[in-house]
Amino acid sequence: MNKNILLCVSGGIAVYKAVALVSKLSQAGANVKVIMTASAQQFVTPLSFQVMSKNDVFYDTFDEKDSHVIAHIDLADWADLVLVAPATANVIGKLANGIADDMLTTTLLATTAPVWLAPAMNVHMYDHPAVKRNIAQLAEDGYQFIEPSEGFLACGYVGKGRLEEPEKITALVQTFFEGEPS
Repeated sequence: MNKNILLCVSGGIAVYKAVALVSKLSQAGANVKVIMTASAQQFVTPLSFQVMSKNDVFYDTFDEKDSHVIAHIDLADWADLVLVAPATANVIGKLANGIADDMLTTTLLATTAPVWLAPAMNVHMYDHPAVKRNIAQLAEDGYQFIEPSEGFLACGYVGKGRLEEPEKITALVQTFFEGEPS
């Protein structure tokens, strides 16, 4: 694939699938860098993503790893595609309203690369009018969505809200780039 994928990980139980997603994308030939929210770090440590991606993991807007660049702008420019997986109701709401209060949302507002969001949340949250409104706004703004699948959710409910499987997301990314000149 030989493309730069910026994976933005927001905080929900589906974060564990994002680790597998980094592995699948890397195996497919992508260069993956990861941004995590503070909430995401409650589920999985940055070290897990660093090991899988072989790249530094970003989570603090003010932690500049390279003094020659501004990290959120550099990452925004570096990406050929930005994936937000899992995309929580919180991050969807922030993005729909132009809120940039952490490394993830600041970078999302700075990028000109295509942005895909893969929502993951409780079935009732996903069906909430505010979440639907925010998704509609983002779709109107040009963001693409990878619909969540249906099944058993971590909260014990059964319904739509599961983060799509890493293999399926990787296949969608590969298909997207197959149509582009190398």
